[in-house]
Amino acid sequence: MSPTDTALLAVLKAARAGVVRARAADRLSHAHDASHYLLEPKAVVVARDTGDVARLLQVSAQQGVPLTFRSGGTSLSGQAGTDGLLVDARQHFQGVEILGDGLRVRVQPGATVRAVNARLARYGRKLGPDPASESACTIGGVVANNSSGMACGTEQNTYRTLESAVLVLPSGNVLDTAEPDAGEQLRALEPDIHAGLLALRDRVRSNADSVATIRRLFSIKNTMGYGVNAFLDHDDPVQLLLRLVVGSEGTLAFVATATFHTVPVQAHAATGLLLFSDLSEATAALPELVAAEFATIELLDATSLRVAQRDPQAGQGLRGLAVRDHAALLVEHQQPTADALADRIAMAGRLFGTLGLQSPGELSRDPAGRSALWHIRKGLYATVAGARPSGTTALLEDIAVPVGNLEPTCRELTILFTRHGYADSVIFGHAKDGNIHFMLNERFDDSALLGRYLAFTDDMVDLVLGLDGTLKAEHGTGRMMAPFVRRQYGDELYDVMRQIKRLLDPSGLLNPGVLLAEDATVHVRHLKSTPTVEAEVDRCVECGYCEPVCPSRDLTTTPRQRIVLRREIVRARQAGDSALADELAADFDYDAVQTCAVDGMCSTACPVHINTGDLTRRLRAEGVGRVAERGWLAAARHWDGASRAAGASLSAAKAMPAPIPTAVTAAARKVLGDDAVPSWSADLPRGGPRRRPFEAEAVVAVYFPACVSTMFGPAAEGRGVQAAFLGLCAQAGVPVRVPEGIASLCCGTPWKSKGLTRGHKAMRDQVMPLLQRATNGGELPVVVDAASCTEGLHTLLADDASLRVLDAVEFVDAMVLPRLDVRRALSSLVVHPTCSSTQLGLNPALLRIAAVVAEKVVVPEDWSCCAFAGDRGLLHPELTASATAAQVRTVAMVDAAAYASLNRTCELGMSRATGRPYRHVLEILAEVTSS
Repeated sequence: MSPTDTALLAVLKAARAGVVRARAADRLSHAHDASHYLLEPKAVVVARDTGDVARLLQVSAQQGVPLTFRSGGTSLSGQAGTDGLLVDARQHFQGVEILGDGLRVRVQPGATVRAVNARLARYGRKLGPDPASESACTIGGVVANNSSGMACGTEQNTYRTLESAVLVLPSGNVLDTAEPDAGEQLRALEPDIHAGLLALRDRVRSNADSVATIRRLFSIKNTMGYGVNAFLDHDDPVQLLLRLVVGSEGTLAFVATATFHTVPVQAHAATGLLLFSDLSEATAALPELVAAEFATIELLDATSLRVAQRDPQAGQGLRGLAVRDHAALLVEHQQPTADALADRIAMAGRLFGTLGLQSPGELSRDPAGRSALWHIRKGLYATVAGARPSGTTALLEDIAVPVGNLEPTCRELTILFTRHGYADSVIFGHAKDGNIHFMLNERFDDSALLGRYLAFTDDMVDLVLGLDGTLKAEHGTGRMMAPFVRRQYGDELYDVMRQIKRLLDPSGLLNPGVLLAEDATVHVRHLKSTPTVEAEVDRCVECGYCEPVCPSRDLTTTPRQRIVLRREIVRARQAGDSALADELAADFDYDAVQTCAVDGMCSTACPVHINTGDLTRRLRAEGVGRVAERGWLAAARHWDGASRAAGASLSAAKAMPAPIPTAVTAAARKVLGDDAVPSWSADLPRGGPRRRPFEAEAVVAVYFPACVSTMFGPAAEGRGVQAAFLGLCAQAGVPVRVPEGIASLCCGTPWKSKGLTRGHKAMRDQVMPLLQRATNGGELPVVVDAASCTEGLHTLLADDASLRVLDAVEFVDAMVLPRLDVRRALSSLVVHPTCSSTQLGLNPALLRIAAVVAEKVVVPEDWSCCAFAGDRGLLHPELTASATAAQVRTVAMVDAAAYASLNRTCELGMSRATGRPYRHVLEILAEVTSS
C-alpha cells in the first residue's frame, strides 16, 4: 500500500466514518461483482449509518478520492466497482418498515427485494419492480438502476413507484424529500442545486427536439444516461432531484432510505411455455399476446432452451424436445380472483389455437409447475454463463426496442453473432416490453478477441439505435455503455446530463467512469480476466445470488468471495507476485475455510448449483495433519466410546464451577488453535444417554437415533427427542426398532464436514451392512431424528439405492400424526427451520406439526442457517452470533410459549443466540399429546 493510501486510511479512521478494511483480502474480495469489470479499491469501508456516509463524503471531497457505494453487487454493467473507496451499504442498512397496512414500505438500501416482499406478503402487496435477481439484488441497486423486471413494465418500475427518499448529497448534507419543507431545506442547504435544476428543466422543455427524443426513448424501458424524463414529468426541484437520483447509478447521491408505493399481489396465476418453430414465429405472435393482456411474456431462443433442458427443474416436455431453431414464449396471466383467471385461461386457449404452436399451448395453475418454469427463466443468465468455456468471461447485454421492431432486432442480432464468431450466444428477455438480453462469452486477455468485441459492439449500437431502441433497458449504463450515451441522445441532451453531474457532484468523485464518460475506451478498460482454478470455482459467474443465504456473510466471506479469492491467489501466482499470493492464502484459512458453515445453502441459491461447502471440505482435508486424521479414523472405528466420552466431558464440565472449564478450553485453544479445540460455555447441556437397541413386533421402520443426543443431552425442560419419538410411535401404534450396534454408528457428517474421507469411508463400511440387515435388505425405511444427520445419512448411503432414509419429522407427519388425537395446547410457537430441513424439503412437514400443537406458528421472516454446523459453533462461536443476529432481533420481539427446531445442534445454537429454550418439535408434540 502506498504512503498516500496509508495517509488516507489514517484520515478515514480519524473521521470515524465506518469500519475500515484495508487488507488485500478485503479489497480483492469486494472488487468483484457480476460484471466483466475489475477495479481494486484502496479500502473497503463498512458504513454503519447515515452519519457515517455523510462523513465519508466529506473525507472523499477533502482528499480528492473517488467513492462508490455498493450493496448487493449484482451489477452487470460495472457500476459497483472502483479504484477509490468502496463503501459497503449492505450490512448495516437492511431495515424494512411497513407503512399503511402495506400500501407503502420504507426500506434501507441493503435489503433485498425478496426480503421486502416477504414482509409485504401478509398484506397481499409487493414492490412494483420485479427483477429476476430478486433474491440477491438490493434496494440500493434497484433505485440506482431504476429496476423494472418481468411484469412491471414501465408503469410499476422504480421511477413510477418511488414516493420519497432520504438522500445524502455529495456535500454531506442530508435531505428527506418527504418533509413538507423539503423544498425550503434544499434551497437553504444547496441553493445552486435548487436553482440549477429549475434552469435545466426550463432548458429541456424549451427545446422541441429534446422533448421529442425524451418521449420516444422513455416510452420503452430505458436506463441509458440520466432520467431526463423527470424534467417533463415534474416541476418542483425536490421531485426533480429525487427522480434524477433514480437510475443515476450512485453518481449523484446516496439513498439512505427509500419509500415505495406497493402494488397488489394477484392471488391467482397461470403459466405456460409456448413453443414456436423459430424466433421469427415467436416474435410475430407478440402483438396478439400483448393484446390479450398477459402479465408477462418472456422470450427464450433455441440456445436458451437447450440450456434450460439441463436444469433439474425442467419438465419432461422440455427435456424431451429435440431443439433445432425453436423459440419459446413463457407467458403468465395474473388475476385477483379464481373466476377472473378461469376466464383468461379460456380466452388464452382459443388464442393459442391460432398461433401455429409446435406443441399444444396450456396454462397451468399448479404451483410446483409454475415455480419450475420461473426458476428456469430467472436463473437463465447465470446458468448459461456457468456453462461457458473455462477461462472466458460472460457479458450480458441489455437492450430495448419498440415491440414492433423486436423481430428484425433479433434477426439481425443473430446475423451479428455469426459474423463476429459468437457461436453460443443466447437471446432471452421481456418480449412484452421489447426488452431482450443476449450473452456473449469472451476472453479479454487476447488482443484479437478484444478487437472482435469492439467491432461487435459498434455494429450492435448501430443496429439498436437504427431501430429507435435504447442500448440499456434495465441493467444501467455503467461502464459498459457510458461511451455511447451521447450517440443515443445527441449533443444537447448529453450536455444536459453533464450539467446534472456537475451540479450535484462538482468534484466528480461519486462513481467516476460510470454512466457518463469522456473516455471513449472506458468500456474496455479494467476488464476482468478469469483464470482456470478448479471445478467449483471455474463455473462461478460471480453473480452474488449465494450471498444473502450465507451464514458468514457479515463475519468474514461469502461463497462468491471465497471463489474470487481463490481466483486472485492463482492470478497473483501467475503474475509472479508470490508475496500477495501468500498473504491472501494466509488470510483465506480463517476467512474462508474455518468460518464456512459448509451448510450447502449456497447451492440452493446458486443458478449453476455450486456448493462451496464441497470446496471447503476439500481444503480442510488438505490441511488435516496425519495425527488428526489417524485420530478421527480411530474414532470412526470406536464411535460408541468416542461419543460417550464427548458426552461425559460435557457432564464433567457442567458439574464444575463455570470459570474452570471456560478457562481450560480457552488456554487449550491458545496453544492448539481455535479450529482444534471447542470452546465451552455455561449454556451447553450435560452429555446425553448412550443409544441402546430397541425391538418390537411387526415393525414398519428402523429408527436411527442421532449420536448428537449422546454427546449433547436434552434441554432442561424435556426428555429428549429419542424418548419423544418412541413415545409418539407407541401411542400411535406404529412399531419401530432400534438396531443392535446403534451406539457405534453415525451418519458420517463429522468426517464429511472436515473432509476426512478415510474416516467417512470407515463409518460407511460399518453403517451400510448393519442397516441392510436391520431393514431386511431395504424393505423398511430408516428414520433419523436430526435433520442434519438425515442429510448426512443420505450422503453416506448414496451408493446403496435400496436403503431409504426419512427424517423423523416427515415420518411422524405422514405415519404417526394421523393416528393421534392432539389438541392445540400452546398459544404460540416460534419455529426455526434449518439448512438441512430446507434442502431436504422437510419444512412443510415441520410447519404442519407445529400447527397441530400451537394456535399461532411464527417463522421469523429473516431466519437463516444458525451456523452451529455440528462443532463449528463450538469452534467459532462468533460465526453463530453473526449468522443469527437478524433472527435474534426478530425473536426478541416475540414472547412465545415455546421454541422449536428439528436438529439438536441447531437447537443449541439458537438457544445460545436468543436466550430462549429451543427444543425438537417432536418433544413438544409428545408433551402435548401425553398431557
